[in-house]
Amino acid sequence: MKHEFLETIKIVDGKALHLSYHQARYESVVNACSSLKPASLEKLLTDAPKEGLFRCRVLYGCDGVVSVSYHPYTKRSITKLKLIEVPLTFEYAKKYANRRELDALYEQREPCDDVVIVQDGLIKDTTIANIALLREGVWYTPKSPLLKGTTRQRLLDDGKIEEAQIRVDELYEYESLALMNAMIDFDIIQNKSVEEVVC
Repeated sequence: MKHEFLETIKIVDGKALHLSYHQARYESVVNACSSLKPASLEKLLTDAPKEGLFRCRVLYGCDGVVSVSYHPYTKRSITKLKLIEVPLTFEYAKKYANRRELDALYEQREPCDDVVIVQDGLIKDTTIANIALLREGVWYTPKSPLLKGTTRQRLLDDGKIEEAQIRVDELYEYESLALMNAMIDFDIIQNKSVEEVVC
């Protein structure tokens, strides 16, 4: 099966944020499946809108970039998350353009805003973001997420979060929950304990 992959890049007033992390992930995918030289994302984004907040969607395959598009961005409100267990065969190690399986999990969220994916008793991700949990002043992120996001990697490199195996039966030992992706950066669900957030 031929896969297409996706990079989602935050554009603020014409500037692509944290582009080196997106370039690194894009290159790692292309280098793993092709002998082609990866393109420069910076050169592909020269027509980014000069004013406002946009989500840039770079669609590509092993044989090169397919399309670049820009979409006005409005943050989704997330205050409640539902735990959903998935089998060990479930995987999303690369940012695939085909999100059918993730979308199917998202459809099971009611009455919550999104789901927390659990695999073999371990906390993974939501359908759109990596997770961090606060305990005793330290933010921990799952050591083995489904997808190693660019924001997660940047915050690990900066020493702002640490990796840990987070078991679902230990979830309520943590004090707060944050979501992170390229568009929301590090977004703490305010004024709610983990027990209030996860339903």
